[in-house]
Amino acid sequence: MLHSGKEPAVLVVEAGNTTTTFAVFLDGLVADTVTISTDSLFAPDQLPELLHPFGDAYPGMRDAVLCSVVPGVSAAVVGQLAQLLPGTVMQVSSRLNLPFLLQYDSPESFGADRIALCAAGRQLFPGKAVIALDIGTAITFDVLDGCGSYLGGFIMPGLDLMARSLHERTAQLPLVAIAPPEELLGRSTAACIKNGIFWGCVSQIDGLTARIMRTLLDQGQVAPAVIATGGNAPSVAPLLQVETLLVEHAVARGAHYLYQLNR
Repeated sequence: MLHSGKEPAVLVVEAGNTTTTFAVFLDGLVADTVTISTDSLFAPDQLPELLHPFGDAYPGMRDAVLCSVVPGVSAAVVGQLAQLLPGTVMQVSSRLNLPFLLQYDSPESFGADRIALCAAGRQLFPGKAVIALDIGTAITFDVLDGCGSYLGGFIMPGLDLMARSLHERTAQLPLVAIAPPEELLGRSTAACIKNGIFWGCVSQIDGLTARIMRTLLDQGQVAPAVIATGGNAPSVAPLLQVETLLVEHAVARGAHYLYQLNR
């Protein structure tokens, strides 16, 4: 089915450490998505085959936005997108016109995914402090005050990284797939690992979020909004004590917002 809207469709490519999502934005909304393994992007002809149905469904699509945390992917994908689409390919970076003031010791090292997520937080809650959580391969916290100034953040290993590290750095502990446990306490080695990592993650996020909120309130800020995204966010965010808005495709949404500000 062909689609036509008030604005041409825009392709946003969100390349993470584990998966890459291709999202088509039409009139500011996500109209279509496909998610694949990031490693598969290096396979020959993977991108043309993937984008061909998008090209048929959205014939007006010209421009693309790449938000990548994998340098090797960035170099490969930008060139292919430039060949496959007639418009421009914008890469998310600190050099763009940002909707927030990035106060960071080395702005060029601030991840593209974190830039896009902060942009999404600013778009969703203009004029309000925001704590933006990405609960994926890594867990990141990024904090904006009500004026849109970046205050700082945290980077921690995600659930799967913690499980892999525990397995690789010990002699007998198995590698366990982490999922929401049915009980608080485990009664087997595998369950103890799963429960410890999962509930430890929930408690870490709860504790750090509470500390950030107290700091913001002490500075005279109103209570911040908390948003969460990432592969493990749907299982973790509902269990947090603080009210958290789960935002699907938040990084892609932020990247599209940056495209609108910079096109």
